[in-house]
Amino acid sequence: MKKDTGLILALDVTDRDSALSIVEDTVSCLDAVKVGYPLILSTGLSIIDQLRDISHVPVIADLKVADIPNTNHLILQQAYRAGASGVIVHAFTGQDSLMACTKEARKWKRDVFAVTQMSHPGAEDFLVDAAEDMAKMAVNCQATGVVAPATRPKMVRMIRQIIGDLIIISPGVGAQGGSAADTIQAGADYVIIGRSIYQSHEPGAAAKQIVDEISSAL
Repeated sequence: MKKDTGLILALDVTDRDSALSIVEDTVSCLDAVKVGYPLILSTGLSIIDQLRDISHVPVIADLKVADIPNTNHLILQQAYRAGASGVIVHAFTGQDSLMACTKEARKWKRDVFAVTQMSHPGAEDFLVDAAEDMAKMAVNCQATGVVAPATRPKMVRMIRQIIGDLIIISPGVGAQGGSAADTIQAGADYVIIGRSIYQSHEPGAAAKQIVDEISSAL
């Protein structure tokens, strides 16, 4: 995945026309688009190809895959077949499940990103102590990169020390309180931003403002 602006749009809307319109307004500012269950369940997997066709940037399927190895393999197979350039998966299911994901990604020559910690407050209830081990596992399983929370720059910094040159994509900027500049300075390669852009009356201008903030941090 090329790095130009450092911005990934989290397109957490449920209407196909709105999704396409938002991407058209913001595409000049985007390195990738991330789609999750809200949009995929309401429109079908075909939305991935549509978004890729109008944006000409990678589309990441945020499926938070968390199952046994064989099921993980089947889920990623369908996502890649639908045109996803990358898939976000959970690491807490263990090494064999994550390995099934990275093996499938290599087969398709696509990306897979392992979640080390999510960005909401509840993420600290149970798995905070496992983030370091999950980052190490992502390296061992040859994931493309990891998801680390923009709401906790110290965590991003720690994860960067563990994973070396793997990619870090970081959600939680904007509506959840994270700072794009702080996150990039902590070691993230890309920030993932949704509501601050797609709920704006001018999504393109909102995206441009974030890109400028990222640029100032480099």
